[in-house]
Amino acid sequence: MTLKIAFAGFRHGHILGLYNKAKESAALEIVAACEEDAATRSKLSVEAAWDNYDKMLAEVPCDIIAVGDYYAKRGSMLIKALKAGKHVIADKPICTSLEELAEIEKLAKANNLKVGCQLDLRTSVNITGARNLIRTGALGNIQAIQFGGQHPLMYGTRPGWYFEEGKHGGTINDIAIHGIDVIPWMTGLKFTEITAARAWNAFATECPHFNDAGQFMLKMNNGCGVFGDVSYFAPDSCGYSLPYYWRFTIWGTKGVAEFNYSDPGIKFAALGTVGISHLAQPSSLGPDYLTDFLADIAGKPGDLDTATVIESSRNTLKVQEIADRGCCASSF
Repeated sequence: MTLKIAFAGFRHGHILGLYNKAKESAALEIVAACEEDAATRSKLSVEAAWDNYDKMLAEVPCDIIAVGDYYAKRGSMLIKALKAGKHVIADKPICTSLEELAEIEKLAKANNLKVGCQLDLRTSVNITGARNLIRTGALGNIQAIQFGGQHPLMYGTRPGWYFEEGKHGGTINDIAIHGIDVIPWMTGLKFTEITAARAWNAFATECPHFNDAGQFMLKMNNGCGVFGDVSYFAPDSCGYSLPYYWRFTIWGTKGVAEFNYSDPGIKFAALGTVGISHLAQPSSLGPDYLTDFLADIAGKPGDLDTATVIESSRNTLKVQEIADRGCCASSF
């Protein structure tokens, strides 16, 4: 059965990735697109015939609403769609408050609707390889994980709404969800505690209210400590090409593994050996977010189902909340 999908909001370019996937999918038919912001609509590479979301939602028959508006607007748009009986999928983050997330979860459960998110780090070759390594026991009991997801700030190039008060919702919520999502998937462990979290203004001096720096320490259910840095510190001139972009170091009782997003291969130093070995890439990748979303709708949930999207979003929002409050030591 072909599902009808309508797109709402193109204020962030990530949504075009989903749009192109939907365009190529035999399981989906794009039936409408809406962009309420006139300046954004005038520059779109897709045809957005609607300029009023509520009107499109009321008048266009569809099964799914896909949302890519600015971050702080997404939660309310998803809630409206769920109230209208639609499945929903969004770029990350799906919302910017725990209250919105609770409403999204409640509506999805009450109406048997599904929630998807563009959490695409799971399809990284190295992430999948690290998961295989951990799940075979080659690293032993995982005790420490450090990861960095530093991005270039690109002030003046990024959409202007990023730096408008009330529209972004926090650097940790913006970026860290990828790491917070894949670490339980890789390790089979769960987060239990926020040991500390901090956000501050560092490089974005033109916008003192914008906390472009974000760091945190978390604890997992086996005692493993996780340190994450998801700041906008990468030099603009280097873009996303540096090896520090999604770089993971995983320490276990039987060895240590390190890898990043851009360089193929995992470096592995095993207990009882001398030096570093380079592991072969896996033959298959982790779950694609759209494939798992459609499977969830069909009643065959995969690894990235509605419950996982909600859990990853809630964990990230809680870390952001602790950073904003300037306190620490909170349970998940």
